Amino acid sequence: MDSTSPSPSAVEHKHTAPRAGSPPPQQAAPPGDARQRTVLLVDDEENILSSLKRLLRRDGYRIFAASGGTQGLEILARENIDVIISDQRMPVMTGVEFLRRARETAPDSVRIMLSGYTELESITDAINEGAIYKFLTKPWNDEQLREHIEEAFRVKEMDDENRRLSEQIRVANGKLAELNEQLYALLNKQQQQLARDEASLNVAYEVLQHIPLPMIGMDDGGMIVLTNKMSEELFRAPEPLLGNYAGDMLPDPLPAICAASGQESHAVDIAGLRYRVLCRVMGERSRSRGKVLILLPCDPCPYTER
Repeated sequence: MDSTSPSPSAVEHKHTAPRAGSPPPQQAAPPGDARQRTVLLVDDEENILSSLKRLLRRDGYRIFAASGGTQGLEILARENIDVIISDQRMPVMTGVEFLRRARETAPDSVRIMLSGYTELESITDAINEGAIYKFLTKPWNDEQLREHIEEAFRVKEMDDENRRLSEQIRVANGKLAELNEQLYALLNKQQQQLARDEASLNVAYEVLQHIPLPMIGMDDGGMIVLTNKMSEELFRAPEPLLGNYAGDMLPDPLPAICAASGQESHAVDIAGLRYRVLCRVMGERSRSRGKVLILLPCDPCPYTER
């Protein structure tokens, strides 16, 4: 490091010796923070490193020190560093060069330059590109420097928390997207099943219309929910059978037969023809509920020639 006098703009920052028992501006780490705050000091002057370590030790930081950029990068490669404080004029590697490389090695660290030389262009470029968070001048005021470092730790911890929350949101969004995909697949499968069921119902209804026997289906409440062409022609009701109650639309003794729970057949005369009536309870082999009424002609079937 050049031993020439610091720039005039830096003179107002007076370097004072640490005061014994001086309290830190704030706690070194937030309550509940399990990890100790870490700081890396990089300067080629041993007396500067010693002064900084004495000043910051009272704040409870875990302090690492390096005499140059190369050693600083080695420490960054193996340690989790929160805040980096580096001099500018050092042999082999300047502070700006070191902090640029430190950003690649430890991108989440907060990087501060502490120097007595205001090489404005290079430092401004480094600040604009994000390699340097803040530039501070030598000689420094102890309490102001501690406050700047405390602020840097708060920025680091806030950024860490934002990254943690962002990661939680990313994971939650990923799980939500996975659930949405599963739900879409399930809905698609159900829609396909509904389409197949609808096609099957259409086929079953068409087959029912071609059966040359009167057939009537009723739900548990006795409402007619299914008829075929033969039943409509047989009973010739003033209104369609479908949607009405069997007790209102069918002639005696068919409502009583429907209400009975027996499986025996009954002989019934309807429209001058004799039928054997069967009433069967649905649901034995399916989820259907209700009864189906089937009329079998005892005489030669009047529908076979139609």
